[in-house]
Amino acid sequence: MNHLLIAPIVLPALVAPFIIMTLRYHIDLQRIFSLTTNVLLVAIAMALAVQAADGTVQVYELGDWQAPFGIVLVLDRLSAMMVLLTTVLALAVNLYAIGSKWDERGANFHALYLFQLMGIIGAFLTGDAFNLFVFFEVLLIASYGLMIHGGGARRFQAGVQYVVFNLLGSTLFLFALGTIYGVTGTLNLADLAQRVAELPAEDSALIRVGAVMLLLVFAIKASLLPLHFWLPASYANAPAPVAALFAIMTKVGAYAILRVYTLVFGPDVAVVDGLVESWLLPAALLTIAIGAIGVLGSKEIGKLMSFGAITSVGTLLTAIALFTPEATSAALYYTVHSTLAAAALFLVADMVRERQGGDIAPKPVMAQSGLISVLFFVAAIATAGMPPLSGFLGKLLILDAARDNTLAVWVWGVILVSSLVTIMGFARAGTLIFWKSHGLPSEQAAGEDASESAMTSTERTSALPFVACFSLLAGLVALTLFAGPVTRYTTATAADLFAPEAYIETVLANRDRPVVEPDADSTEKAKDDGAGAPKSEESN
Repeated sequence: MNHLLIAPIVLPALVAPFIIMTLRYHIDLQRIFSLTTNVLLVAIAMALAVQAADGTVQVYELGDWQAPFGIVLVLDRLSAMMVLLTTVLALAVNLYAIGSKWDERGANFHALYLFQLMGIIGAFLTGDAFNLFVFFEVLLIASYGLMIHGGGARRFQAGVQYVVFNLLGSTLFLFALGTIYGVTGTLNLADLAQRVAELPAEDSALIRVGAVMLLLVFAIKASLLPLHFWLPASYANAPAPVAALFAIMTKVGAYAILRVYTLVFGPDVAVVDGLVESWLLPAALLTIAIGAIGVLGSKEIGKLMSFGAITSVGTLLTAIALFTPEATSAALYYTVHSTLAAAALFLVADMVRERQGGDIAPKPVMAQSGLISVLFFVAAIATAGMPPLSGFLGKLLILDAARDNTLAVWVWGVILVSSLVTIMGFARAGTLIFWKSHGLPSEQAAGEDASESAMTSTERTSALPFVACFSLLAGLVALTLFAGPVTRYTTATAADLFAPEAYIETVLANRDRPVVEPDADSTEKAKDDGAGAPKSEESN
């Protein structure tokens, strides 16, 4: 077995408790260990991506217990891409947290951060539905602590709402798993794929209930309307590095929909035929519309970025709901784009909020206003889908994949109109924050709060926040320049998802392997040795 496959889970799981037990009072050492771990995770993820690039599926059987009885991790093109995206995003966000000193505003930031990375990466690599639930809980428990990092009444209130809503989702997840296990007797995804396909039509009622509950759980994680209410307040009030990392958390829900509803409840499975397409596409289109309206009407920059993230999630789930290889390829390309763009938006929003508050209104010119306005402008046009960046290419791929769908007119109309509304919303916010601020009288600028001025000078001395933001935007530029190779990779990944035979055969290859299979010659030799002199005499 390739032990590198389990390394991205084990490494943060070991370093995080070490930081808590040994380095909790040494912030500089915490930063060193956290960044070093993050760099190692990027290197491991790159190595795994190279191994999976040719379509090879690798399986890691924990404890050498073969599937479906043991816990398995599975590496294919999709999981390798998501792990690499997670680690690269986490490195940029970690740099921002250190440079802006967000990690000093509460206890155990870096330990919780690593535990959350462990949960996210584990969710992408697991080949078992129950362990998907386990990793969901690991990342959610860590995110509960990160949500209220730094304190504050509004943050605590948003954190409670976040916890309650996700606990309801976790409870529903357990009900779904119990229902599916009661019908099939297994929760291994590859084994489930075979057993669900063999179910007779008259026994399909319960499995459909389980499939619907699972889809609701993943929709909650992905913040799909009408299950999105937890996201705006939670993301707007969360610490900036946490909100930026949360950009990948909604993708965990989208990933789970792709994995489960192509592998287990695929388009060829009669008992759940049409389950995803029947309501996921309308809900995704409504999510886009609500997100765009929220962007246009936002009065706080945190809410502006949160509704921008909702719009991106709706666009991604629209592509997934089309449920074709072409649309899935477009969805995977857009996944990378929307993750980097949303994270950049949240970090830029924090720069603005730290310098002049969170209200979208004309205020005195902030420090580094020109540089921050450039970051805001690039991140905004990327999120809105304007050319020439990857957001435009991603939406173009989705629109092209929707041409043959019966709801193509609605898909085209909602995406194009929402893009226009989103552009207007970001343009309005940018004008008020960066342009009209130059027209304020100097007396107003002289009345700034002393603490705010002190914090502004601190920000000026730290380059890491700008390095993190420019790195994320550089990723968007690279995604645009190398759109050809990336789309070829996503096309191959989509083909693997809709033809999962290789995945199933690889995971279940050792299912019938005996636990112990002694060699006949060695058995005979053991008998002959046993018939000889006693062991004590031989040892003497």
